[in-house]
Amino acid sequence: MLENSDDKIVTIFGGSRCDENSPEYNEAKELGGKLAEAGFTICTGGYLGVMEAASRGAREKGGRVLGIVMNQFKSEPNRYLTDKVATNHFYERLQNLIVRSVGFVALRGGMGTVTEISLVWNKLQTGVIDKRPLVLLGDCWSNVIKTWQENLVVSDKDISLLDFAENAEKACRIIVEKSKKISINL
Repeated sequence: MLENSDDKIVTIFGGSRCDENSPEYNEAKELGGKLAEAGFTICTGGYLGVMEAASRGAREKGGRVLGIVMNQFKSEPNRYLTDKVATNHFYERLQNLIVRSVGFVALRGGMGTVTEISLVWNKLQTGVIDKRPLVLLGDCWSNVIKTWQENLVVSDKDISLLDFAENAEKACRIIVEKSKKISINL
């Protein structure tokens, strides 16, 4: 089941290898709950770690959770999803995570998370998608972005497309405020 046109979807990116005892898991769970309470549908890659935590937080607050899963993966999606969209390829999965969302939040993760952030950021830079919030949640991101800016071609204008949040509460506030005027037409 896909969303109706009134749904406001926020995609949450982050690592799959963290467990309930990790700071990322707990932050993602809190974020999912806060966004659900604010009326957003949560969208994730649908599996473990940050994806499970955000899904769990949203479900525990009565929210809707959309998982964009891969037919190629052998593992089962997390049990907190209310809806699933199955995809055959990584790019198709990434597109589904991006195009339907009014905003994005990324927590600490691995190369998959870097790929997701990079693609969203590039689509914002090039105008392929209209401006919407891309929030980097956690203290790891300022060093990562600073290193990218020092070693790659990343301008201050590029950085201005990002928002930084030290906790779930601030990330939620940024999403709520900046997504008010965004509507998605699929």
